[in-house]
Amino acid sequence: MLTSLAILGAAASFTPAQAEQSAPNPAKVLLITGGCCHDYTAQKDILKNGLEKRLNIEVTQIHSADTSPKPPLPTHGNPAYADGFDLVIHDECAAAIGDPAVINGIILPHKNGIPGINLHCAMHSYRFGDFQKPVAPGSENAAWFDYLGLQSFRHGPHVPLSIRYTDANHPANKGLSDWTTGKEELYHVVQVMPGTSVLARGSQKVTKDGVETIDDHPVVWVHEYGPEKVRVWSTSLGHFNETVSDDRYLDLVANGVAWALNRPDLCK
Repeated sequence: MLTSLAILGAAASFTPAQAEQSAPNPAKVLLITGGCCHDYTAQKDILKNGLEKRLNIEVTQIHSADTSPKPPLPTHGNPAYADGFDLVIHDECAAAIGDPAVINGIILPHKNGIPGINLHCAMHSYRFGDFQKPVAPGSENAAWFDYLGLQSFRHGPHVPLSIRYTDANHPANKGLSDWTTGKEELYHVVQVMPGTSVLARGSQKVTKDGVETIDDHPVVWVHEYGPEKVRVWSTSLGHFNETVSDDRYLDLVANGVAWALNRPDLCK
């Protein structure tokens, strides 16, 4: 057994440089934003700052100020766009980009083993053909939906959503509690793809012709994608700045990043 003096001596010999070397290196995360219908100019920084505050990560941004549904992102036509990164966050809104070659190039890093996070309008991007009906898994126009793990093409009105977590034991839900957003969009789900696990659902009151109904759909889900069984985590939440800047939303996405990387040690 070490004496107290020996323990103190060992502690004194452990230099700040050694302490820095023993700390885990930050994960390198690529955040892609731009396109129509959202305030990405603000949201890109809300996400970067909020995630770096919660996790030991370095977020690099690729952003297009173009507000069309065909943002000219440098990731398009560049299958090597994710080289050097540990994870990619897709937060772009590219609803009118339907070139299969471009779509396959965006997916390629994930097929090759880079985990993915997908936020909000990423679910309504990179689509073509009759995407308003259930696509056949593995078919050409299912490529993006196969990667996402879920198919959606429309959303409900801008009213609050009640969020409830449906799998309390999943590590990506650790420490999270049910909550209600401010005004938000509930994405309507066409189908959950094979192998996908739903982690949270959202419900929304809708009034039409004086009749009130409740819409209810998955809003957070995970699956393992491609031959490398890469982890993919997604949420359809995040339309308004109010939601994106909410601590409960940032905690949710941070959990997703740590889970997708399989790095719980990244949490601060």
